Amino acid sequence: FSILGVVAGATERLRLVTSVLVLPYRNPVLTAKMVASLDVLSGGRLTLGVGAGWLREEFEALNSPAFNARGAVTDEWITIFKQLWSQSPASFNGRFYQYSDIRCEPLPLQKPHPPIWIGGHSRAALRRTARHGDGWHPVGAVAAAPLPPQEICAHLDTLKALTEAESRDFSALTISYKAPLYDAGTSSPDGSRRPFSGTPEQIAGDIRTFAAIGVHELIFDFRGQSITESIGRLQWFAAEVIPLATG
Repeated sequence: FSILGVVAGATERLRLVTSVLVLPYRNPVLTAKMVASLDVLSGGRLTLGVGAGWLREEFEALNSPAFNARGAVTDEWITIFKQLWSQSPASFNGRFYQYSDIRCEPLPLQKPHPPIWIGGHSRAALRRTARHGDGWHPVGAVAAAPLPPQEICAHLDTLKALTEAESRDFSALTISYKAPLYDAGTSSPDGSRRPFSGTPEQIAGDIRTFAAIGVHELIFDFRGQSITESIGRLQWFAAEVIPLATG
């Protein structure tokens, strides 16, 4: 949140996205206040990407709620957020957290609240998206689980069915994929080219492929070994890939 506050003050149009905030690591009331304040300070530019977490050792190190309860905790925290961002004062008596007659002001600028994207592609994450989310944000930037287009399509079919079962509009969800940006020579274990690697033309083609299957937004990871390298990767992408993908 400190970095996002700096970025919010230094920019005017850039969308601010957490990708993702592991909710069981955080106090829900304090987090709700921080999100609301950042949304106001940024002029309503915040999207809250959230996840349940996956590494047991981190839960233990942070003295977080029980690892096996992380999904239920995440669902309850989202419920708390939505209440605090719409009611003042508010009271809540949940399984993991309780409060009485508290206020979270100023309320977020975006109404009814900043968009909430649910990270992950497990069945539980898809159910959480269908029930609570404004968007689905699977992470493809993991070499062991890259989520190629055919898998995304299968998950989208499941998400559509789950969303309709919740009597919600699937078409209103934002589908945002966290995409890796591989070096040109990076290949899959079977020797084939990984999506989002290779020439600018190939990467632009991958962008069009993901758009065609229903992905609305791609969030690329430009991290390098240094700040200079990261900025260089971003500048290369802006100069060489974006014109091909949008032309």
